[in-house]
Amino acid sequence: MRTSHLAPPPDNPQWSCRRSLPLVLGRYPTPVVRVDSLSTSESDFWVKRDDLTHSVYGGNKVRKLERLIADARARGATRVVTLGAAGSHHVLATTYFGKRAGLDVEAVLVPQPSTPHVLDVLRADVGLGLRAFPASSWSAATIAFALRVASGAWPVTVGGSNVSGSMGYVDGARELAAQVRRGDLPEPDVCVVALGSGGTAAGLAAGFAATGLKTRVVGVCVSSPEWVVRLVALFLARACARRAGVEGAFAAVRARLSFDGRFLGAGYGHPTDAGNEATAWARDCANLTLDPTYTAKAFASALWQVRARQARHVLYWHTLSSAPMAPLLAGAPEVRDLDPALASLAKVARSKRKEVG
Repeated sequence: MRTSHLAPPPDNPQWSCRRSLPLVLGRYPTPVVRVDSLSTSESDFWVKRDDLTHSVYGGNKVRKLERLIADARARGATRVVTLGAAGSHHVLATTYFGKRAGLDVEAVLVPQPSTPHVLDVLRADVGLGLRAFPASSWSAATIAFALRVASGAWPVTVGGSNVSGSMGYVDGARELAAQVRRGDLPEPDVCVVALGSGGTAAGLAAGFAATGLKTRVVGVCVSSPEWVVRLVALFLARACARRAGVEGAFAAVRARLSFDGRFLGAGYGHPTDAGNEATAWARDCANLTLDPTYTAKAFASALWQVRARQARHVLYWHTLSSAPMAPLLAGAPEVRDLDPALASLAKVARSKRKEVG
């Protein structure tokens, strides 16, 4: 089993020799479990528990950051910058693991519908030492991000979804293939995962092609415009497949990557009735906590796969950390003590949600 450890200190002369090697931040392999109460005689329901990748902050960002932080440190970076929504799990994970690796972490943040969880993530970001730059929109955030890069910060793509970060989920696919070979679960017909920035679904599709699994990845769209998200995912999947040595990379990933946009609802961060129902089923039947932005919509799609008898073996890949937030909030400011410009990111988004509804 791979165990968690921290990056070497900045003055470690051996670090430059590890350029091609990712860090090991997580605990692997993560378990796979069958959810009997959600399975039927025609279709069984499995969960890959990537919420358990780390005891303090798990989820799908850990596999990506192992490679992304290694890249930054190998190039001598002391400061990184990323971008995301106000309650971005990627920003929080980058802050937590980046700071522990000795890096200063910055992020450009954009509005998101307000929930208690979003506000907790904002508080945790600040408490962990994130230097945040609020932006009113994604177009403004892109400009602000470019300015931070120009100032010398090493760029970490939104969601950690560049080729390097996505290769973390090629690793994840190989891990699942080994579990299939051991008999931990049957080879899934479909693997359902949230599709935000595209890197997780892309890496899985490329990894399944590299291992010979015929498993088809269903990326459940949680952000828009959908055509952009799908195009990015396909581009990343092809690039990862090429890096993994897959012949006929594009055809291989195209056969293994499809998309489901039916559960997006009003847009990114906006809850849906199907997602709310999925949240209750996940809690009561699988002891899983979902969030309305990503995992509730993906779980709803996975439930549909089973109920509609679309596949014999359905795997839902759980990407939300299940670690308690309390340790990350120790010493964090209260909402009332947040910088008003930062706190307003959630308030502005809440106003927009009312207009849509």
